[in-house]
Amino acid sequence: MMENRTWDEIRIGDQASLTRTCRMEDVELFGVATGDLNPTHYNAEQAESLAHHRKILAHSLWGGSLLSALLGNELPGPGTVYKGQDFEFDQPVEVGDSLTVTITVKSKEAPADVAFDCAAVNQRGEKVFHGEARVLAPTTKVVQPKTVLQEVSLHRAHHVFEDLIERCGPLEPISVAVCHPCDQVSLEGPVEAFKRGLINPILVGPEAKIRSVAAEFGLDLDGIRIVDTLHSHESAERSVAMCRSGEAEALMKGSLHTDEMMHEVASRERGLRTSRRISHVFIMDVPTYPRMLLITDAAINIYPTLEDKQDIAQNSIDLAHCLGVPQPRMAILSAVETVYPKINSTIEAAALCKMADRGQITGAILDGPLAFDNAISAEAARIKKISSPVAGFADILLVPDLEAGNMLAKQLSYLADADAAGIVVGARVPIVLTSRADSAKARLASCAVAVLFAHARRGGGKNAAE
Repeated sequence: MMENRTWDEIRIGDQASLTRTCRMEDVELFGVATGDLNPTHYNAEQAESLAHHRKILAHSLWGGSLLSALLGNELPGPGTVYKGQDFEFDQPVEVGDSLTVTITVKSKEAPADVAFDCAAVNQRGEKVFHGEARVLAPTTKVVQPKTVLQEVSLHRAHHVFEDLIERCGPLEPISVAVCHPCDQVSLEGPVEAFKRGLINPILVGPEAKIRSVAAEFGLDLDGIRIVDTLHSHESAERSVAMCRSGEAEALMKGSLHTDEMMHEVASRERGLRTSRRISHVFIMDVPTYPRMLLITDAAINIYPTLEDKQDIAQNSIDLAHCLGVPQPRMAILSAVETVYPKINSTIEAAALCKMADRGQITGAILDGPLAFDNAISAEAARIKKISSPVAGFADILLVPDLEAGNMLAKQLSYLADADAAGIVVGARVPIVLTSRADSAKARLASCAVAVLFAHARRGGGKNAAE
């Protein structure tokens, strides 16, 4: 419960104090709340060079703000109105310091004015600041339950997609056959990517319809080539043929159904198949996770076999190399982290790991089966006593089937504020699959991934796009 001290109850010399340790999270939250970007609060090297301190410094008013908690919670407590303060800061607060802040009633003046001497010392007994605070004390008694505040946690800012797009800056745009872009969403993406210098789109579809959509939504098609077709089926045939001949280095889905385009891609006679199984990879920017996360396969292979998963794994590893992850960690997911004969995905996970040991899958560190929690949380892995170079640090999540992967990616998007870009690999060219629900940034990121992948192929090596 919270109980205040009214002006009549307060006596000269009354005291209250609190002790709080300054964490890096406190500094970052204070910076977010105030917008203070002083680098001495976020970078140890700059704190040393600019302020001659080896540790990151807290904002001076972080310590001063603790007085507000004392005055509002303890003395006088609920109903207090802050009037003013006058402080001198004797030395800075470093991250890790424990501050003890004490207020002492200095004077009272009717009808409700109270002045306090204020002082703060650190864990070494050194004075941090001192001064005076003035308030209007409550005149009505209040006893009430403590307010339960919202929980606040820090998420890193989205940056994965920006980084991918930025890496394409020095690279030449690639030619992309855009298959049947006959609505606003499917036309906006390639037009914006063209303006950003990522791609040179070739719009394959009914020209009159494409120009009508562009006019309706104010999209500038100047400088963009259009290949006229009668319908979506012809658009798919022409787009795939352009990629097969080398006229286009990538394929992008427009407003036609995915199955219609992928039917042409998978054709043995005129499609884009290779010796590899074609598979889809989600590139996820999850603000609660410290690195780019790939999820495969969540869009093409419904119930992949062990042989399919070998290709799905290798496809995603090769893509990770193109995106600048030289030795990705792959977690092969299941419901549990032990091999359990009644759960087939655990047996396949173990087999895939052994295939990697024998060189049948290369370029990554594999481990599985791993449950999702210990794949992405080192703490969960520690609690479960899992010793693994992958657990807690996964770059790639290989899921048991399409249903699991699709639900996982969408859960991250809608419950963890993640952004998701998507690309199909294992074909002759990278294939950009866009969704109506994709943000503009996600569509650009998908194009950027295709650009990096295509340039890596031009260079003939996995690191060509780095």
